Amino acid sequence: MPVSEFYRNCHIKICAECGHKIEEQHESYLYECERCMNEKDE
Repeated sequence: MPVSEFYRNCHIKICAECGHKIEEQHESYLYECERCMNEKDE
């Protein structure tokens, strides 16, 4: 299976904090969306 096909078949990533869809590449290890990460930084 080509790598591009593998990533197209991955499930949508969901933020562990708020439940919103994470707009990030599937191979990323992020588990929180940018909004939640920014709130923690403030």
